[in-house]
Amino acid sequence: MKKLTAIVLLLSLCLGVFAAGTQEVAPTAAVWESQGTPLADVRIRQALRLAIDMETIVDELFEGKAQRAVAMTSPGSWLADGLDPYTYNPEKAKALLDEAGWPKDYTLDVVYYYGDQQTVDLMAIIQQYWAAVGVKSSFRKLEGDLASQLWVPPADRKNGPSAVKWDLAYAAVAALSENEFYDRFESTASNNSSIPWQEGLDELVQATRATADVEKQKAAFKALQRDINENMYNIPLYHQLSFIYTSNKLDIAGSDLGNDQFSFNKNILDWKIDSKDGMMYTNGGPMEFYEAPMVNPGLYLYQELLFDKLINADANLTPTDGMLAKSYSVSPDGMQITFDLRSDVKWHDGAAFSAQDVVFSIEYFLKTPGLNAVALNTFKSIKGASAYVEGSASSLSGIKVDGNKVTITFEILDPNALLTFSQWPMLPSHILKGSNPVTFQQNAFWQKPVGTGPFKVKETVLGNYAILERNASYYRSGTGNIKTIFMNASSENDSNLVKNAESGRIDYAWSKSVADSLSIEKIDHMAVTPVNIRYTRVFWVNQFPHPANIK
Repeated sequence: MKKLTAIVLLLSLCLGVFAAGTQEVAPTAAVWESQGTPLADVRIRQALRLAIDMETIVDELFEGKAQRAVAMTSPGSWLADGLDPYTYNPEKAKALLDEAGWPKDYTLDVVYYYGDQQTVDLMAIIQQYWAAVGVKSSFRKLEGDLASQLWVPPADRKNGPSAVKWDLAYAAVAALSENEFYDRFESTASNNSSIPWQEGLDELVQATRATADVEKQKAAFKALQRDINENMYNIPLYHQLSFIYTSNKLDIAGSDLGNDQFSFNKNILDWKIDSKDGMMYTNGGPMEFYEAPMVNPGLYLYQELLFDKLINADANLTPTDGMLAKSYSVSPDGMQITFDLRSDVKWHDGAAFSAQDVVFSIEYFLKTPGLNAVALNTFKSIKGASAYVEGSASSLSGIKVDGNKVTITFEILDPNALLTFSQWPMLPSHILKGSNPVTFQQNAFWQKPVGTGPFKVKETVLGNYAILERNASYYRSGTGNIKTIFMNASSENDSNLVKNAESGRIDYAWSKSVADSLSIEKIDHMAVTPVNIRYTRVFWVNQFPHPANIK
């Protein structure tokens, strides 16, 4: 934090230099007042980004535990090449502001909704960066109903006026699919409160949803990223990372590490632990019950180990090969998926897994409240879903069973259908049939759940620990030696993580806590691996006219 103080002092000096050495340029009031906001000018938006030294902020404020963003998409195969990084350049920022006729008496109204000290510090630093190039700004924390203050679109999606009161809003977007980042750029999106209709932009957004082919999706997202990057419709700041912790007793056999909020193929049956009894220690054991996999289906390790999905996903959450389905195929138009199920799968209680479990699970999830938006959209896109949810049909007409084959037909193309089937597990119809999906989490099933996964529940003391044991009847074998997994009970934010790591009771765990990562990397027997996740902090830039500015 000493270096951070130095940054602030340096910025204060810069502010004096710019104030003393820059010729005043009269604002071109007629231009921006006719538009209702100076932020309608792309040069202003670009200048605001160029004025922020995000690299230094990441190094100093975040102590290197974040990643500077050039787009909503984090680095990897979904990120376009050649995007302008808008590297810190206050001189260029000032030139763009002068060229655009930045109104010297205008004060940007900037809002945020996080109350932690790091956010407060970040806002103060950015305020000084902007002041150093001659931009005044005021920052205020929003309270109360955030959605009504942040995401209400104007009645006129092209000309406004704005339905929200701010100029810029600091916010985070966490995503499972890339669409969750970019659908909101469409002019008709229900949460687009800041970006007016732009020629060609809607078509670019729609192209990302027009195919189920992953490679074509990537190409469409990259084209959209380039347009957003050029026009700076929003200002990406940094990607939040997650941190995976492994002890020196654990050999993960070359497995890739990924976003542990969701499920990816860890090949845990190949992992080896240097332990006589074959026990691996982790956290995330159940507190009051085993959490149903509704929102983030890999948030707790047991959600992945107890339950299987129809298909696998890799560490980048890209669907790969079959899991409960030995294979699958997608029709050329993406409107139909056929799963060829394995015939050698049993539930932990010995009952045979069947196609009826697949049908039951999809229908059950459709009526379960709180389901992640990606999964809900997939299931609602299946033919007959509306009639089934409304009660006018007793089943989904879009699901057909032929022996071990399940064919799903969609009414609407869902580009993320395969992603959904790689994340949301199949549930045992022979146990849950007849139960109420509305009170799903309260079902006694979640005291000792039964799945088809590579581990099953051996012992549970809720709020204390749980022990999972290797499933001897699992349809796949492995080369590893982990026999049991001891899970210290904890919520997502584990207050005992560092203490348990220090005492040798953590072999594998993860968190998004920078403080935890800094503490655990000091422990000799622990390793910390940062991982990119789809979690990006941005400024949304309100380009709609403000009623007070329209003349």
